[in-house]
Amino acid sequence: MDYKSAGVDIEAGYASVELIKKHIKETMRPEVLGGIGGFSGAFSLAAFKGMEKPTLVSGTDGVGTKLKLAFLLDKHDTVGIDCVAMCVNDIACAGGVPLFFLDYIACGKNYPDKIADIVKGVAEGCKQAGAALIGGETAEMPGFYPVEEYDLAGFAVGIVDEKDMIDGRRVEAGDSLIGIASSGVHSNGFSLIRKVFTMTRENLDTWREELGMTLGEALLTPTRIYVKALERLKSAGIDVKACSHITGGGFYENVPRMLPEGMRAVIRKENYEVPAVFRLIQTEGRIAEDMMYHTYNMGIGMALAVREGESEKALKTLREAGETAWVIGHVEAGDKGVILC
Repeated sequence: MDYKSAGVDIEAGYASVELIKKHIKETMRPEVLGGIGGFSGAFSLAAFKGMEKPTLVSGTDGVGTKLKLAFLLDKHDTVGIDCVAMCVNDIACAGGVPLFFLDYIACGKNYPDKIADIVKGVAEGCKQAGAALIGGETAEMPGFYPVEEYDLAGFAVGIVDEKDMIDGRRVEAGDSLIGIASSGVHSNGFSLIRKVFTMTRENLDTWREELGMTLGEALLTPTRIYVKALERLKSAGIDVKACSHITGGGFYENVPRMLPEGMRAVIRKENYEVPAVFRLIQTEGRIAEDMMYHTYNMGIGMALAVREGESEKALKTLREAGETAWVIGHVEAGDKGVILC
């Protein structure tokens, strides 16, 4: 009896590490200390000594049941982007700049090529966010996960000068609400999606004219990362008073989180076009529109509050940064919450 006969292949683990090294190397920042393979990742904060009150901000999340589609389609090189996005977008909401990321992969069986594909996506997400991938763990857990399945989660740390934190306290009536386009469903609401659509390879590989791609391609489109967009706004001198990452719970749960007491958001749905994928989910699932806005981002991945006089400059800056954005509403006095009309 040995470890391999119990279902854990140590040699496969070594092979995975060798395959992922090149992807990790592409994410390195000058502040990273040491190489790959240590018991912990080290990151120097010396470069940030000029901040008045350097403040660490962190985020952790996973990809959720979106992974079930990756299993069915045997496509594993984009879910890592989702994992990074879910963490670093939350850091960006606080005004932070992501510094480093760590991932955790738990699998039923370690297939080195599959692990390398997953980490390739993680590294791509880190590059998009400007974060270093300084560590991680791959745990082979036979009997706990099916041999073809895995779970993926991550943890990110960022930094911001305390005076530059985005906390929503200065939001006031008359401020404009700007919505930045999502890339699709992102990484929330897939438990419902898996009830709406027949989860077979054949159905996911079916071309959908209204989507301009297959259903699987649309649903697996990775979560957009907004770190650089927020950095561009800051560099342009635009005062982002509040920021909300539209994730699980949709508009109704996430938008109020960026508002102080006594302020509510008024969002006009006609100010932007809801992407076709959400209309398809709503139609085929016979889901009430109100429930869609309670569950999905509906095409808005990030919502920002800025002074009304800065809204046009903010839109111009975002568009120059490659984002699609609209003024989707405003803030007014009232019970804390959100009104969609």
